[in-house]
Parts: sequence; C-alpha cells; structure tokens
Amino acid sequence: MYEWSETDLMIRDAVRAFIDKEIRPNLDALESGEIPPYPIIRKLFAEFGIDAMARDSVEKMLARERAKASGEDDDNAARTSDTGSGGGAFEGQDSLMAVVTSELAGVCMGLVSALGVSLGLGATTIMSRGTLAQKERWLPGIVTMEKVASWAITEPDSGSDAFGGMRTYVRRDGEDYILNGQKTFITNGPYADVMIVYAKLDEGGAGGSSGGASAEDKRNRKVLTFVLDKGMEGLTQSAPFAKMGLHSSPTGELFFNDVRLGRDRLLGESEEGRGGDGRESARSSFTAERTGVAIMALGIIEECRRLCIDYARERTLWGQEIGKFQLIQLKLAKMEIARINVQNMVFHSIERARAGKPLSLAEASAMKLYSSEAATDVAMDAVQLFGGNGYMAEYRVEQLARDAKSLMIYAGSNEIQVTHIAKGLLAR
Repeated sequence: MYEWSETDLMIRDAVRAFIDKEIRPNLDALESGEIPPYPIIRKLFAEFGIDAMARDSVEKMLARERAKASGEDDDNAARTSDTGSGGGAFEGQDSLMAVVTSELAGVCMGLVSALGVSLGLGATTIMSRGTLAQKERWLPGIVTMEKVASWAITEPDSGSDAFGGMRTYVRRDGEDYILNGQKTFITNGPYADVMIVYAKLDEGGAGGSSGGASAEDKRNRKVLTFVLDKGMEGLTQSAPFAKMGLHSSPTGELFFNDVRLGRDRLLGESEEGRGGDGRESARSSFTAERTGVAIMALGIIEECRRLCIDYARERTLWGQEIGKFQLIQLKLAKMEIARINVQNMVFHSIERARAGKPLSLAEASAMKLYSSEAATDVAMDAVQLFGGNGYMAEYRVEQLARDAKSLMIYAGSNEIQVTHIAKGLLAR
C-alpha cells in the first residue's frame, strides 16, 4: 500500500516551517490583495530548489528533443522525449508536489491556485503540445515561476459547455491569424506574462457571429490553441475580480480586439495533429486539474481537522472541554473519515501515475466530485464547531470554508463531473 515516504514527510515538515515563517504572518495581506502571491511562490521555489530542479529538468528534456531533431542519439531520444504523457519539468516528483500542494492549500489555497494554473495548466500544455521552438521560447521562464502563465478557455456564455458555447474566434489572414473575443474567470489573468488561449477557427472569414453557418456548425468548429504574451497590441487584461473566496489568487478577464498572431504562436504550429487539436489538449488538462482539486481538498480537510482538534481541547462549556460532547466527537470523526478517503484517492492517483496508467477523465472527475464535497462539508462543520468564533475571520476556519466552496465550482462545476463520470461508465 502506498503511503508518504520518509523523504515526503521531511519535505512536509520543511514546508510547514516555511508556511509558518513566510505565509501565516502575511495571510491578511495576501487575502486583501496587498501582496500578490507570486513573490512568495518564487521564494518557496528558491528555498527548496524547485526552480533549479525544474530548470534542469526542462533543459535535459530540450536537449533530448534537439538531439532527436538533429538525428543524433535517435534511440535514446525516442525513448525519452515524449512529454505528452505527463512527464516534463516535475516528472517523478508527483509525491513531492502533492505534499507541497496539500500543505499550502490548507493555509492559503489561493496561492496554490495561482501556482497550479501557471505550472499544471500553462507549462504542461506547452510541454505536451508545443514544438521544440515553442518549448524553448516559453517553458524555462514558466517552470521557474520567473514568468506567470494563465490558461484561458472559460467565457461569459460558455462555462461547462466550454467548446460548444465558445465565441472567441480566430480567422486566417495570410500566414497569420486575427483573434477576437473574451475570456473570463481566468486565474492569473490580471498579471499573466504568458497566456494559453483557446479559440474557434472561423473559416468563413466573417467572424464569430457570421451569418450563413448553422448553429450546429458553429458549435463543432475546430478549436485552436495559441500562446500570447503580455503587452501584445489588442490584448487587454482586466483588474482582479472581487470574489467570495480564493482572495489570494488573482482572477480576471482577457479581451482580444484584432490581436494578430503569427503561426509561431499556434501551439504545435499546425492546425492538424496533436498540436492543433485544441479540444484534446483541453481535455487532458481537465484530468490533471481535477486530480489537483483532490490534493487541495486534502489540505483543506487536514487543516480544518487540526484546528478543530485544538479548539475542542481548549474550548470549555458547562465546565468541560467541548471535545467530550458526542456531537463534537461526531464532527471530528467525520473529518477523519473524509481525510482518510481523500488521502487514499490521492495516493491511488500517484500510484497510477508512477505505473504509467494515469487516471481517465471520468476517474479524475469522480475524485474531484467527492473530494470537493468532502472538503466543503468538513469546512462548514469546522465553522459550526467553532460557533460564533468560526464566523469571525480571525479564526481562519471562515476563510477555509469560503475557499473550500470554490472547489465545487473550480475545474468544472460538480454538476458537469456527474456527466463525465456517467459517460465513462456507459461507454464501457
């Protein structure tokens, strides 16, 4: 049976020390937006050597791909250059990243969201779908967090119906493309240096609202993926939204007004094949994102459990610790059951990844559905256990409850997870 290794536990303790020193004292400033999350993430990367590890891993991967492209060491390159199956900058470090993610999520989940989107969606999409030149151009800066990435698929009228309802479009203009449209709820959007943007190809040349094409034709148009950089003409990044939770994760909108894109910005530099299949690219990212939700949920559950155990021992009522009351014990017991279940799901996903058998989209959706509901239930029970104090920001369970609720919407609403799970079952 898989469990945390001694190395994992040593890293966990070191991360906890970093959190106590660098994050807890700055939580109010992070929550208010006074401090953006990125300097703290970079400090974490530097202190634990994550930036150096990522830089070295990417350089080795790029060297293998260069050798393969030049015909040198063909056998070795063929064995090691494919990064589309989950390899890359943090290959073999799945348990390390799970430990870091869960520990951070229990204290400042918005920080984890900012980090996870930049690396888990931004860097991974380029790594698995980009050409060698595109990887050389964008990956080194993103994997070290020197540059912040965002991943833009959601639109005002296309949340769960991400592809069918997509209105952002590109049209060909000679060798270039012209991009128009809008994306919303984009994590890191206000400050991103690099943006992965999904758009439909309008082959009619009259724009996303062109007449003549049927509604079904518009829904099924080819989806292409582009990489944009901050400051491009016609690109506008909004100010951060005010949100219920995840306050330390800047979220905003992206607006595209006749943004000219060269073919070098089309991921894969082709409208065909792996690089040009935007739908398949997004689906593979959905799987990773939903697995990540379970890891964040584990962090929320563990922190709520810790805070509630301490409070149940310290708080007295009618002359005794509230932990002696059965209703309080029931809440603590349910928190422990949720922790065990979600942790086992995370362990299972790590085992599968190491065995080269990554989770299917339906399995990742099942993890996301269960873990997000479990984390939200635990966090709300934590607020209730703390009573009036739980409703006060000072005691932090209030923040955990707001952040946990986002997991039921984040990475696709839980209602759409039900659909993906059922489709996976019925397709067998």
